[in-house]
Amino acid sequence: MSGTTACGNAPLAGKDEFEVRRPVGGPVPETLDADGTTIHVGRKTAVGAMHVYEDPRCPVCKHFEDSAGARELRDTTESGGVRTDYTLASFLDDGLGGGGSKRAVNALRAALAEGRFVAYHEVLYAYQPEEGVDGFTTARLLALASKVDGLRGPAFDKAVRTMRYADFVAASELAVEQDGIRGTPSFFFNDGLVATGTDEMVTTQGGMFLTLHAGGRGSLDDF
Repeated sequence: MSGTTACGNAPLAGKDEFEVRRPVGGPVPETLDADGTTIHVGRKTAVGAMHVYEDPRCPVCKHFEDSAGARELRDTTESGGVRTDYTLASFLDDGLGGGGSKRAVNALRAALAEGRFVAYHEVLYAYQPEEGVDGFTTARLLALASKVDGLRGPAFDKAVRTMRYADFVAASELAVEQDGIRGTPSFFFNDGLVATGTDEMVTTQGGMFLTLHAGGRGSLDDF
């Protein structure tokens, strides 16, 4: 992606102790928008939407996903207060070499088809390889999928091995570029840019709470 800001480094802490979270109140709806690239996570009754742009190989994205702010966003999404939307980039493959981002985005789309996007998304960031290592191989993506109950199966495995969703991968990267995203992660709340990178407005619990309650969204106080 031309002109995209390079991601910084972040530690890979605690991955051996990682367990997939089980949302309180049951599974959260996961759907693909009519635009063919935006993945919606959350309930239709949500009063706000946080749009997150991420690249699976980006260590700054992992820094966010490991943060208290990300936990606050997940909790508020699970409780129905907000919806979280994802657009998945793969530009780091161009800058670093390899195809790990593209393979991971394809696998995430395959997980969405199985209703396991959220859980698999958490696993991929928990076990993210070093930025300069093209570690999201087909074999590794399938092995990590085994950590998500009910994800592995003939349809998912074939989709990962054959890059079934290659068109989705390309369309998602194009959407990132057309939306003017210069680096990942980037965050838009109700269509307004609120933060990029490791801004405390999204990485801390208090910052994310304030972000989600900004703009007169008083009804969020119920969640």
